Amino acid sequence: MSDSAQDRTLPATARKISKAREQGQVARSRDLGHFAALMAASLALAAVSSQLTGWLQGLLARGLSFDALTVSQPERMADRLADFGVEMMLVVLPMGLLMMGVGVAASVACGGWNFSWKAMEPKFSKLDPISGVARLFSASQIGMTLKACLLALVLGLIGALFVQANMGRFLHSMAVPLPAALNHAAGTVWAGMLLLLLAVGAFALVDIPLQKFVWLRGLRMSHQEVKQEHKEIEGNAEIKGKQKAQMREAANRRMLAAVPSASVVVMNPTHFAVALRYDDGKMAAPLVVAKGADLMAFRIRDAARAAQVPVLEAPPLARALYAHAELDREIPAALFSAVAQVLAWVFQLRAAMAGKGRAPGDLPDLQVPPELDPKNQPAVTSAPAEDDA
Repeated sequence: MSDSAQDRTLPATARKISKAREQGQVARSRDLGHFAALMAASLALAAVSSQLTGWLQGLLARGLSFDALTVSQPERMADRLADFGVEMMLVVLPMGLLMMGVGVAASVACGGWNFSWKAMEPKFSKLDPISGVARLFSASQIGMTLKACLLALVLGLIGALFVQANMGRFLHSMAVPLPAALNHAAGTVWAGMLLLLLAVGAFALVDIPLQKFVWLRGLRMSHQEVKQEHKEIEGNAEIKGKQKAQMREAANRRMLAAVPSASVVVMNPTHFAVALRYDDGKMAAPLVVAKGADLMAFRIRDAARAAQVPVLEAPPLARALYAHAELDREIPAALFSAVAQVLAWVFQLRAAMAGKGRAPGDLPDLQVPPELDPKNQPAVTSAPAEDDA
């Protein structure tokens, strides 16, 4: 089956999503990071606007002040410019670090924390120009490019309209003293920033679910991939079947090896066989050492005859023992009476064969509770056990 994009119609499984995250593939919204960074910068500027305005006034005043030494030695201007640059960096750098930290936090909030070295591993396939061109013109890349162009167009349009609407206020700032001009311009710029933030925030609200949709769409799987993953998780059905068959055969061999130690084998006589062992001095109740149906029942019978273990045909008791007795466990208490009659008959037979008593008569009628006999259960009326009585 082909695994082309057209065949990948099934949603990604949790295992494939986990593998994608291990490889560094996570749904991230760049617009959310941009919005969070700009919002943090705007709030920080608003919080320190009065101090920032005073600092700008002082910086501008010192920049426009010239003493005689500076006029006589123009090369000192470069030193002054370097000093002003360092001072500017002391203000701009913390703002940049704040924006970077907030942007990273927003990205983590969108797709969760995910650190992977695999994302940083060099891949020579990325240097292939043919595949690179294919990625450039892929549907997802074209969609992202169009979205970025639309965002730039919207922001540019908002900025142009805002400047056009507030051109008079900017011109008015040139006619007032410098401190008042700075305050006036700062208020106008802050209003424009709010409009731009609203636009970026609206794009972020759309981009968050869009990126998740695109990410999950890229992880979609074909029927063949789902089957292959199921095989990897559950294991190949043929291999598992062989393993189960080997386990059953091993269990059967263990049961057959325990048959010679049994006291008696009860059959029904063609479908079920249960081997019981009882030691009056060591056991409180008879123990089931082997049980089987159909072919396994005959194997138990043959192993018992080969070991000279008595084989007794008692269909109701055999059916009840097979249905309700557990291997290597004591028989159910409700069957104690019937099994005791069987063991007494077997022990009397062994004593007679050893010349220590007379041979027993026919096996008495065994009293098996009707509710324990599968033959009396409607749900199993078609079971093979009812064919013999």
